[in-house]
Amino acid sequence: MPSNQFWAEASAYGNGNGEPVDCSFDEAEDDSSAGLSVVRDSASIDMDRIRRAVREILLAVGEDPDREGLRETPDRVARMYAEVFQGLHQDPGVHLKKLFTQKYDEMVLIRDIRMVSFCEHHLLPVIGRAHVAYIPNGKVIGLSKIPRVVDVLAKRPQMQERLTEELADLLMRELDAKGVAVVIEGTHSCMTIRGVNKPDSSFVTSAMRGTFRERLATRSEVMSLIFGSR
Repeated sequence: MPSNQFWAEASAYGNGNGEPVDCSFDEAEDDSSAGLSVVRDSASIDMDRIRRAVREILLAVGEDPDREGLRETPDRVARMYAEVFQGLHQDPGVHLKKLFTQKYDEMVLIRDIRMVSFCEHHLLPVIGRAHVAYIPNGKVIGLSKIPRVVDVLAKRPQMQERLTEELADLLMRELDAKGVAVVIEGTHSCMTIRGVNKPDSSFVTSAMRGTFRERLATRSEVMSLIFGSR
């Protein structure tokens, strides 16, 4: 589910010829008018293998994959997987290489970053929001970069707990920040549409690093800024 132009090239996936599709892109030097900045590697997704697997699943559940409504489903699913799992073949750190010198040592917070991931246990969607704060140590990052990092890490089979810690550790390391706080709220389809069937439930995880972990006042401040208006 691409939500902005950053994923515009995802439409190139799934050429329908049965060959693996390259799911990597040239990295942009900086922000272009198209908003693209991604990384190239040699990884690819085997589209034809996914198509065959989806056809087998349809047969296994008792469906007819050759009927009109399902005839193109394996190809649609293959293209969807190439899109929603493209983060497996991208380096999130590439978006954090360009920092700006700025004497600012107060909290920087980006709230309500829309996030779509897939639970690795059932391959069902996790839809939610990430809230990310950091305290600079002489350098700041461009505003769009943190949401891009969230997208790369989320577009993989994930556990929310791991995603939260991966994001916090990466930002702490690459930004050389005094502190990083990450809070993620997610609605897991594996809980809302199956199993316990609790559609109103949400899952909240947090990871605190540096000053946010060491100082209760700083941690309380960021949690108040994130949740205080609710």
